[in-house]
Amino acid sequence: MHHAQTWKVEVFLDESEGRTHARAELRSRDRTLTGRGTARCRPGDPDVPEIGDELATARALADLSHQLIDAAITDVASVAQRGQWAAS
Repeated sequence: MHHAQTWKVEVFLDESEGRTHARAELRSRDRTLTGRGTARCRPGDPDVPEIGDELATARALADLSHQLIDAAITDVASVAQRGQWAAS
Protein backbone atom coordinates (compact mmCIF):
# COMPACT_ATOMS: atom_id res chain seq x y z
CA MET A 1 0.00 0.00 0.00
CA HIS A 2 1.37 3.40 -1.01
CA HIS A 3 0.49 6.38 1.16
CA ALA A 4 1.86 9.88 0.64
CA GLN A 5 1.08 13.12 2.44
CA THR A 6 2.68 16.46 3.08
CA TRP A 7 2.56 17.98 6.52
CA LYS A 8 3.81 21.51 6.95
CA VAL A 9 5.16 23.08 10.09
CA GLU A 10 5.07 26.85 10.45
CA VAL A 11 7.26 28.54 13.03
CA PHE A 12 6.31 31.95 14.38
CA LEU A 13 8.91 33.96 16.30
CA ASP A 14 8.46 36.96 18.57
CA GLU A 15 11.01 38.76 20.69
CA SER A 16 10.11 40.93 23.65
CA GLU A 17 11.80 41.94 26.90
CA GLY A 18 14.94 39.92 26.21
CA ARG A 19 13.07 36.71 25.44
CA THR A 20 12.43 34.98 22.15
CA HIS A 21 9.20 33.02 21.89
CA ALA A 22 8.61 30.43 19.18
CA ARG A 23 5.36 28.74 18.22
CA ALA A 24 5.53 25.75 15.87
CA GLU A 25 2.24 24.66 14.30
CA LEU A 26 1.76 21.33 12.55
CA ARG A 27 -1.44 20.91 10.56
CA SER A 28 -2.39 17.45 9.42
CA ARG A 29 -5.62 16.21 7.96
CA ASP A 30 -6.98 15.35 11.40
CA ARG A 31 -5.56 17.88 13.81
CA THR A 32 -3.41 20.90 14.52
CA LEU A 33 -0.69 20.63 17.15
CA THR A 34 1.18 23.60 18.59
CA GLY A 35 4.58 23.44 20.21
CA ARG A 36 6.06 26.31 22.17
CA GLY A 37 9.60 27.25 23.10
CA THR A 38 11.38 30.17 24.71
CA ALA A 39 14.96 31.41 24.87
CA ARG A 40 16.45 34.28 26.78
CA CYS A 41 19.71 36.13 26.73
CA ARG A 42 21.53 36.14 30.06
CA PRO A 43 22.68 39.51 31.36
CA GLY A 44 26.17 40.20 30.11
CA ASP A 45 25.91 37.86 27.11
CA PRO A 46 26.13 39.41 23.66
CA ASP A 47 22.73 39.92 22.05
CA VAL A 48 22.68 37.66 18.98
CA PRO A 49 19.04 37.36 17.86
CA GLU A 50 19.74 34.39 15.55
CA ILE A 51 20.84 32.27 18.53
CA GLY A 52 17.65 33.07 20.40
CA ASP A 53 15.61 32.21 17.31
CA GLU A 54 17.42 28.89 16.93
CA LEU A 55 17.05 27.88 20.57
CA ALA A 56 13.41 28.92 20.87
CA THR A 57 12.57 27.15 17.59
CA ALA A 58 14.40 23.97 18.63
CA ARG A 59 12.48 23.94 21.91
CA ALA A 60 9.17 24.52 20.15
CA LEU A 61 9.89 21.68 17.72
CA ALA A 62 10.88 19.38 20.61
CA ASP A 63 7.60 20.23 22.34
CA LEU A 64 5.74 19.55 19.09
CA SER A 65 7.57 16.23 18.72
CA HIS A 66 6.46 15.08 22.17
CA GLN A 67 2.88 16.06 21.41
CA LEU A 68 2.98 14.12 18.14
CA ILE A 69 4.27 11.02 19.93
CA ASP A 70 1.50 11.37 22.54
CA ALA A 71 -1.09 11.71 19.76
CA ALA A 72 0.24 8.55 18.07
CA ILE A 73 0.10 6.63 21.37
CA THR A 74 -3.49 7.76 21.90
CA ASP A 75 -4.42 6.76 18.34
CA VAL A 76 -2.81 3.31 18.70
CA ALA A 77 -4.69 2.73 21.95
CA SER A 78 -7.96 3.80 20.33
CA VAL A 79 -7.49 1.48 17.35
CA ALA A 80 -6.45 -1.41 19.60
CA GLN A 81 -9.47 -0.85 21.83
CA ARG A 82 -11.80 -1.11 18.84
CA GLY A 83 -10.11 -4.35 17.85
CA GLN A 84 -8.84 -2.97 14.54
CA TRP A 85 -5.19 -3.83 15.19
CA ALA A 86 -4.06 -6.63 12.92
CA ALA A 87 -2.35 -9.56 14.59
CA SER A 88 1.14 -10.14 13.29
